[in-house]
Amino acid sequence: MVMIIDPRLRLRHISTFLDIAQAGSIVAAADQLGVSQPAVSKTLRELENIIGQQLFDRTARRLSLNRAGQEFQKLAGSAMATLGHATRPGMGQAQTRLAIGTLPTAATRLVPSAAVRFREDHPQCLVRVSTGPNWLLLSQLREGRLDLVVGRMAEADRMEGLSFRQLYTEDVVAVVRADHPWGDRLEARDLERFALILPPPGAVIGPLVRSYLRSLGADDIAPAFETVSLAFGRQVLRETDAIWFISRGVVAEELANGSLRAVPLNAPMMAGPVGISLRASAPQSAELAAMIRALRHAVGD
Repeated sequence: MVMIIDPRLRLRHISTFLDIAQAGSIVAAADQLGVSQPAVSKTLRELENIIGQQLFDRTARRLSLNRAGQEFQKLAGSAMATLGHATRPGMGQAQTRLAIGTLPTAATRLVPSAAVRFREDHPQCLVRVSTGPNWLLLSQLREGRLDLVVGRMAEADRMEGLSFRQLYTEDVVAVVRADHPWGDRLEARDLERFALILPPPGAVIGPLVRSYLRSLGADDIAPAFETVSLAFGRQVLRETDAIWFISRGVVAEELANGSLRAVPLNAPMMAGPVGISLRASAPQSAELAAMIRALRHAVGD
């Protein structure tokens, strides 16, 4: 069967659509591409005219993929990934590749441990690891740019076409340097005395942390910094009396060696399950199956 591709369709239509889907708006996509907003809008209109249907639900501030858009993202992203592989130098060699996306919470210990274990049995496979916010990683997974994501399960509409397998559950902690002058328990007055480092608004744990601060009557306190970066947060804590609210997995090694300390909280903050997200309809290669096993072993270790 011969597939007929509309001759009006160009790679710029597909690549621009994928950038809009990831950025969530025309403005952000234009900034990423370095072109004008009218040019991006025009390219999207051309694509929707070629396909014969809208791909986004439009609101005042954001574009969200509708069902047709999610399906097109999955197919178009996979096609672009395949095309990129076909045009890569040395594509005929036997080396295989796995592209993994991970949240910072799993990037410090779990994923490195699993990757080392995996490479012992699959030395011919290149493992490419990237970090980022959960929504971005899942978008790249749906497009085919990633083969697997280690992160949190998103809302139902963001999990369309994806599957989730839980690895473990995790809590959020408030951490300080080892010799920080805090008391026995975190109180609202401590949050007024010391600078706060909070997760940025786009982070999955962001709403949980802000809800906790609200319960202490401290929701109006402005943070000094917003980050989930271990390198940045750890250095700021070394140099200041700041308090950092972060997923335990990000700072697990620092808590274990005593360079950072967790402040006792009035109530635990459970961030929920961390697990493996996959494309539901994608065939599972031997390497992908082996990496999943390695991640499960790493959790057990």
